[in-house]
Amino acid sequence: MQERNLLKQILEATRDVWDRPGTRPAVRKNFAAVIDCGTAALGWEEYASDSEKRRCYHRCKSRFCPSCGYRATLQWLAEQEAALPDIPYSGIVFTMPSELWAIFRSNRHLLHDLPDLAAGVLQQWISMKYAAKALILGVLHTFGGDLKFNAHVHVLISRGGLQESTGRWIAELHLNRSALMKMWRYAVIDHLRRALKARVLESQLNVGDLRRLLSSAYYSESHACWIVLFDEIVSKAHFLGYAARYLRRPPIAKWRILKVTDAKVQFVAKDSKNDSQIPTWCTLDRFVRLLAAHVADHYRHGVRYFGLLAPRTKNQHFAGIFLLLGQQIRPRPLRLSWRESLKKYFGFDPMIDSLGQEMRWV
Repeated sequence: MQERNLLKQILEATRDVWDRPGTRPAVRKNFAAVIDCGTAALGWEEYASDSEKRRCYHRCKSRFCPSCGYRATLQWLAEQEAALPDIPYSGIVFTMPSELWAIFRSNRHLLHDLPDLAAGVLQQWISMKYAAKALILGVLHTFGGDLKFNAHVHVLISRGGLQESTGRWIAELHLNRSALMKMWRYAVIDHLRRALKARVLESQLNVGDLRRLLSSAYYSESHACWIVLFDEIVSKAHFLGYAARYLRRPPIAKWRILKVTDAKVQFVAKDSKNDSQIPTWCTLDRFVRLLAAHVADHYRHGVRYFGLLAPRTKNQHFAGIFLLLGQQIRPRPLRLSWRESLKKYFGFDPMIDSLGQEMRWV
């Protein structure tokens, strides 16, 4: 295959694998959008100067598109940097035993509840200990460095919180990692048991085997710790930068796709345990199936906001929170136009021709 957009080439070569009945609608829509992005299939606008004409093709704006996702990610980062107050934060990663991954992969309506469960655990702990609310931001991830399905939740939580009964800002909320882990473990297993009882949990296992699986996962010795990261001091910029890499882009960066043949793809798999990168060969069909598992369903947000960041609570309390902190609310950054965003993020002006003349829409 020629060296251009390798991801687009892979999707084009495997269209018969994913573009058919039985594939999730979100997968078909996003994969097709990536293929059509920047082509005549999506239409175009024409611009001209006195010396030349230029056709600018419309973009797909898919979260799964490497090109469109980059611009959207940078805009989101700027908005969050402005919106969040400048205070200490903690970063927590809520995980689970690998035995449960297949259940959440097959039951995506339950998968999307994981950020709610993680935030609920944190808010319940803070309410019990301090009768307060914190700023909580949750990001659901479904993949690891090898692209295999691996459901976990990244959470950013403020180190301080608002005690609504007194209107006082508590500067230090101490979180107990062991207690939170037990609460999270119980919340996940109880969520699945309730779904099983309500008959909204699909599995190839029978009910008895599922119940035994949930019990064994609860007391899993191979994955005794359900919280793998508990960083008590993390800057909002660091967390947002990390989370943004996975919000509006494919689960694999362009540079990690090394080589594509007519039947296989070589990509860089990341081994986080050994902190190494391993070139890995995979058939095109399997590679596409790995990617498809990580396409978010329609109308599902990549970032969820809880506690004092929940939309209704934020509208009621945010001005007071900034006042208590002695900070001023920053205005939301203006969304850049197509032309201005290309100038800022990519360093070129699409409205200037090869001779430096201004082009106009025709």
